[in-house]
Amino acid sequence: MRELQRLLVRALKKTEQVWPVLEKASALLHQAAHVLAHHEEESGQAVRERYQAVLLTMRQQQASLGPLSSAISTFLKVTRSYWPGLFQCYDVADLPRTDNELEQCFGSVRYAERRASGRRGAIAGLVVRGPARVLTALALRRQCFLPRGLSLKDPEAWYILREQLTTRREARRKQLRFRKDPAAYLAALEEVLLQTSLPP
Repeated sequence: MRELQRLLVRALKKTEQVWPVLEKASALLHQAAHVLAHHEEESGQAVRERYQAVLLTMRQQQASLGPLSSAISTFLKVTRSYWPGLFQCYDVADLPRTDNELEQCFGSVRYAERRASGRRGAIAGLVVRGPARVLTALALRRQCFLPRGLSLKDPEAWYILREQLTTRREARRKQLRFRKDPAAYLAALEEVLLQTSLPP
């Protein structure tokens, strides 16, 4: 115990000049975490404004954080990359707030697909029709839909989704055709290119 105490005292003396900076940086991160924890149950816009104020404080104090200023730069950069979808979970009920929670949702869908199909790898239908199948699988776990709940409320959005799924399915079909016979696929492409480039 004495040896351990001696090592701790020596370590604390060597790092004592870093502790004030570390305490300040830690306080800033705790402020950011508190805002995102959403204890006040505010709207997404209110959380966004409060979080922007915390980020502004971080930028203002970054120069005074010495060796930890690069860590704050990384934090701000990563936050900027997540910014477009960071606050939707505060306005949409039951939307997972973290990547880990989203991964658990997607993992549960993959697990159910594997159980149903017996295949270990990713199912092509799940890859191609993911926007429809994943949402359907997650929604069915939360509630049982009555027939009136399945009626089409926004036909335009439905047509757009169908068009996107058709495009994805066609791209997948072309990939399979290429893998089956690359030479024939490229020859057919070359023929189409020559026909479109020739004058009428």
